[in-house]
Amino acid sequence: MTASQILKDTIAREGLAHAMAAHNPLSARLAERAGFHAIWASGFELSAAYGVPDASLLSMTQHLDMTRAICEQVAIPVIADIDTGYGNAINVGHVVAAYDRAGVGAVVIEDKTFPKDTSLLAGGRQELVRIEEFQGKIEAACAARSKDGPLVIARTEALIAGAGLDEAHRRGRAYVEAGADLILVHSKQKTPHEVLAFCAHWDLKTPIALVPTAYPDLTESKMRATGKIGLVIYGNHAIRAAVSEMKRVFARIREEGGIKSVDKEIVSVDEIFELQDVPGMKAREKRFLR
Repeated sequence: MTASQILKDTIAREGLAHAMAAHNPLSARLAERAGFHAIWASGFELSAAYGVPDASLLSMTQHLDMTRAICEQVAIPVIADIDTGYGNAINVGHVVAAYDRAGVGAVVIEDKTFPKDTSLLAGGRQELVRIEEFQGKIEAACAARSKDGPLVIARTEALIAGAGLDEAHRRGRAYVEAGADLILVHSKQKTPHEVLAFCAHWDLKTPIALVPTAYPDLTESKMRATGKIGLVIYGNHAIRAAVSEMKRVFARIREEGGIKSVDKEIVSVDEIFELQDVPGMKAREKRFLR
């Protein structure tokens, strides 16, 4: 099965698929081993890894190259975060075809203007494009993908922009009409009440996707109980976990003037070798090097 079929089947079978963010193949491999259904090839995480704001500063090629590298190293579906689609509907068609060839299971396009600010940034620019314009982007994405190519997930930022539930529903329905396979609704509220209200009044069969960064109290069991949420994306926890641990270890090394203590607390070099598949490489050397 293709990655999109696996993702679609997982949602149908499990009721709720869960995806963990990654910013490189190593973090993606760790997420796969932890048991996540899918990988979120996060624009925010990759921007952070490059040390730049998540504000449309990285090129499509930079994100595509990393997404392709992730796809090559994991067996579970990869969901590509393509922000606003890198331009108009013509750009979107070109971009989706490229990600399709890379092997992703889904692409997520959001209805903000280019260049964008990341959604949870206080005081950020959260300007929405016209509904008709975004419908054209969705239609272009659907037309550009191959048979059984990536699912098209339309992300509305209406709640982020403060436009309210009615506008979020209006946009969601219009995006389904244009061909979206899922609707991702995002919120910066500190409780899940806003997104749950969106779900309660969602009257289409198209599944909803959520990114519960701002409202971590919403558990998967509560999402399942709605009967409407098909995908949850943990959007930035790989990079945040990595930064937390690196800060701790680096500070200890400077405090103690060496690595004697922390060396016992971090993974061994042998474990990194295993994650790199060094044993597999050595086995191939024995077979092929003559």
